[in-house]
Amino acid sequence: MERLVINGGKVLKGSVNITGAKNAAVAILPAAIIASEGKCIIDNIPDIEDVHCLERILLSLGCIVKKIDNNTLEIDATNVNNLDACTEDVRRMRASYYFIGALLTRFKKARVELPGGCPIGVRPIDQHIKGFEALGAEVVIEHGAVIINAKELKAANIFFDVVSVGATINVMIAATLAEGTTVLENVAKEPHVVDVANFLNTMGADVKGAGTDIIRVRGVEKLTGCNYSVIPDQIEAGTFMIAAVATRGDVTISNVIPKHLESISAKLIEMGATVEEGDDSVRVTVEGELKGVNVKTAPYPGFPTDVQQPMAALLSIVPGKSLISESIWENRHKHADELNKMGANIKVEGRTAIIEGCESLVGALVTATDLRAGAAMVIAGLMAKGKTEIVEIEHIDRGYPHIEDKFRELGADIRREVR
Repeated sequence: MERLVINGGKVLKGSVNITGAKNAAVAILPAAIIASEGKCIIDNIPDIEDVHCLERILLSLGCIVKKIDNNTLEIDATNVNNLDACTEDVRRMRASYYFIGALLTRFKKARVELPGGCPIGVRPIDQHIKGFEALGAEVVIEHGAVIINAKELKAANIFFDVVSVGATINVMIAATLAEGTTVLENVAKEPHVVDVANFLNTMGADVKGAGTDIIRVRGVEKLTGCNYSVIPDQIEAGTFMIAAVATRGDVTISNVIPKHLESISAKLIEMGATVEEGDDSVRVTVEGELKGVNVKTAPYPGFPTDVQQPMAALLSIVPGKSLISESIWENRHKHADELNKMGANIKVEGRTAIIEGCESLVGALVTATDLRAGAAMVIAGLMAKGKTEIVEIEHIDRGYPHIEDKFRELGADIRREVR
């Protein structure tokens, strides 16, 4: 079993390069199936376990997948011959539901097993199904799988009952070849929603309005292969920004889109840190004292739910009282118990974490209970006195490429061990 071992107390200094966005890549790769002609060459893909999982699923469906380098894939979906996405990789990965929309729009049928993912709360796919049915598909859930069929797909006006990134992307994908113009309202505006729309358009789709409240998808006859580069990862960037503040360091986070980070930058500045924006970078430093803040997660452009756990680690050693209110998921404070093992003072009441800043954390054996909780444990270990050991780091590997290497280049004492 692998674990991360951190000897805390090192000040992070230097520059770190952010890789492609996990949340964009895990939708773009399934969407490549729609290309009935040509090859998709996609670069700036993060070298993470979720991407490796998707590669295996694509291969199982009959795609030809070539790895050009660690961050570039060539996908030829011309001869897809299997419409049953029912493997262990599908079951273990939440984003595998994007294969439903992609297979539906190209082949008008699919069977995809219900996916898993991090245990952060109930994540139904009812809004996905609502959208597919509005386009003319029949959906049955049987023996743990979604079975979907359509004689034809026709455009519809669809208003989502809740703002859902997954449903927005999945129905947008499904509508690309539907007859007429589909109108999606109350949609998610996250950067990766826009990135998937841009990828679809590069393949020949006609998607307009991504990043606003209404997306319009005019159906086209076919999509073809293209060259595309995934946007930088907003969440990885935010994690390194928080780590810089946590260690009172001086870190330049490169290959980012600063606008995507504005909600994170604003909170760090409110705490007393300094954030300097460049064209494609942000520099984070700390000189004076930090103070507690209140954080409430919200859909983009609000504070990202995927960053609140690393933020909790930082706030655990900031003087005063801080509150983190989680408005997206109902079970996303599992990391609080692990931080408390290290000396933090965090109480969870419903969806709110009440944090009383302590003087310092102390190294301990802790668990990465999910992907972003794992990042929180890494930040806690960087701040703590003594040695921290983090187990179940397979969660971390799902979303952070070579995390120990990147932190070590900034001066951290961190290593991966097998025991």
